[in-house]
Amino acid sequence: MTGIVAAFIGLGTILTILTLVWLVSLRLQDASVADICWGLGFVVLAWLYVLLSPGLTPRSWLAVALVTAWGLRLARHILRRNHGKGEDPRYRAMRATHGQVFWWRSLFAVFWLQGAILWFVSFPLLVAVRAEQPAGLTALDGLGLLLFAVGFGFEAVGDAQLARFKAEPANRGTVLDTGLWRYTRHPNYFGDATLWWGMYLVAAATPGGWATVLSPSLMTLLLMRVSGVTLLEAGLKTSKPGYRDYIARTPAFLPWRPRVRR
Repeated sequence: MTGIVAAFIGLGTILTILTLVWLVSLRLQDASVADICWGLGFVVLAWLYVLLSPGLTPRSWLAVALVTAWGLRLARHILRRNHGKGEDPRYRAMRATHGQVFWWRSLFAVFWLQGAILWFVSFPLLVAVRAEQPAGLTALDGLGLLLFAVGFGFEAVGDAQLARFKAEPANRGTVLDTGLWRYTRHPNYFGDATLWWGMYLVAAATPGGWATVLSPSLMTLLLMRVSGVTLLEAGLKTSKPGYRDYIARTPAFLPWRPRVRR
């Protein structure tokens, strides 16, 4: 089986699963269940590509282990974060905009769109799992592992710090600017982008793997300019009085020391 065939089997599998989840969302009247499936979708693709691969190498198992650990942690975090809070405001806004036709438009605009994006972002994973050469791990694999670990750490620690901050009633309406959040306004988004660049390096260690560079590039673009930083901060500027000052002194994405305002 060629890599192209395996890729399209992966796309069909993800779209089928998300269609079933969409049906669940109709029953619950809550499109937020799509968010829980984001990390799990990559885990499904990782193990599907293992089953469809002609042979497996240490790199295959490294890629699968990394994505599985990341995807399960992220799904668990989102499930705990959303539990009992109703539909995410993003989807409530979409529901209000589309009115009575949202129920079927959400299949395309939420579930299938998410499936197509995660499938495209997972191309380095496909290459890393299927590549038979070089058979052993290389220095580039090691660098990719290191970058993935850094990204995973930023995302996991950033999520944990934010969850603890929000759990304190006294912090309502205030801005988290300690820990990793002192050096970047979005350590979780930075971590997410970084770990996918790490997976790209693992793929780039194989013949032709460099060609998957558009996958982490798209992930980074979405996090910085579309569904991540830009979308989230549009609301935070009005809901948190101190957020504009936080923007003025703290880098948006790449971690760096806070700027001193004169």
